[in-house]
Amino acid sequence: MSERRKCNNILLDTALRDFYAAADDMHLDEGLISMLSYPERRLDVSVPVEMEDGSVRVFHGHRVQHSTALGPSKGGIRYALDVSGQECEGLAMLMTWKCSLAGIPYGGGKGGICCDPTSMTRKEKERMSRTFGARIAPIIGRWSDVPAPDMYTGGQEMVWIMDTICKMLGHFEPAMLTGKPVDYWGARGRTEATGRGAATCGLELMKKKGLDPEKMRVSVHGFGNVGSYTAKILRDAGCTIVAISDTTGTYYNPKGINIDKAFEYAEVEPDKRGRKLTGFEKEGCEKLGVDEALFVDCDFLFPCAVQAVINQDTANKVKAKYILEGANSPTTPEGEEILNDAGVIVVPDFLANAGGVIGSYFEWAQNLQGFSWTEEEYNKRLVDLMTDNFCKVWEYSQEHNKTMRRSAYIAAIKRVADILALRGVYL
Repeated sequence: MSERRKCNNILLDTALRDFYAAADDMHLDEGLISMLSYPERRLDVSVPVEMEDGSVRVFHGHRVQHSTALGPSKGGIRYALDVSGQECEGLAMLMTWKCSLAGIPYGGGKGGICCDPTSMTRKEKERMSRTFGARIAPIIGRWSDVPAPDMYTGGQEMVWIMDTICKMLGHFEPAMLTGKPVDYWGARGRTEATGRGAATCGLELMKKKGLDPEKMRVSVHGFGNVGSYTAKILRDAGCTIVAISDTTGTYYNPKGINIDKAFEYAEVEPDKRGRKLTGFEKEGCEKLGVDEALFVDCDFLFPCAVQAVINQDTANKVKAKYILEGANSPTTPEGEEILNDAGVIVVPDFLANAGGVIGSYFEWAQNLQGFSWTEEEYNKRLVDLMTDNFCKVWEYSQEHNKTMRRSAYIAAIKRVADILALRGVYL
């Protein structure tokens, strides 16, 4: 057996443990296991920024390319205090499996800056984004590495980074980044894509289990871009959303939450309160602790916020029978073992939240063509692909009596491993 990596970062450790378990189950060649245990490239950069008070602060940035076996690496750029090189390695590995499972021509990448964007002015964030873009420019490009928004970044940050790199190149290259504003080479439907994909997986699971959406109670942990649209699309399909949450708390109503009002409320003065649900209990909800959305009485749970919230200490408090991971790695291996023993079905992150990268692929394809699709065409393609991917994993799991996560890993790893074996070691 090849030497197995060990690390202190919980996200990378979880990604590696899941990978090794699936690879051993597949009897994957030890050389391929070793190759896929490490990223192809990791770029760590310093990001000096002149602050509004005239001082200069240096932030730490990272860009990781885990694999380019299937195509250019793809993955978001996040701004958060817990960003690290190892975290980006773990997320990049997950992106490799996500892109492979989705059947799109991408490898996995990820990046970010260790900072507190909520305490920075718009001008400070612009300076930081542009400097970071300049520092990672040597490895970014439409056929090498295609970043996108992630935690605390959006279309504006992508425009700043793209504009900087294009000026350095001396020509315009819109396909180098995705998640751009619709009016500036973005794609109609991209904003809702991750939530639409997660909701699609949930509705397909209901079909497979013979469940009526109108009788299903759903809890959504996290009301950011992913969770909010997941809740809205499931509500539109007839589900009752009994709980939503953000960093201000969980808002619970067993009779159902008015999601339209939650959207309206969260959008009020977003620059001042950060698109928060502060005070939403006034809309007929009981306010609970931030993570209580994970434990309320419901049928389906969508953890769409942060990693490792369902773990060995919390998994036995989950009442839902079906979990669909809208966030990256919200469930630890120890937590999932408890859920499996309890008969809970878990649809893993790199299947359930793949709508975002599939939507980015659609934007990239449009940019390369210089041609825009309609939103209806975009959404139909997204739903069709997410449905096909879910059914493929579901059928394998049922046929081979394996969990959805193990089945998804095997399918994803096999595609990458086959191409690596075909191409050889000298990539």
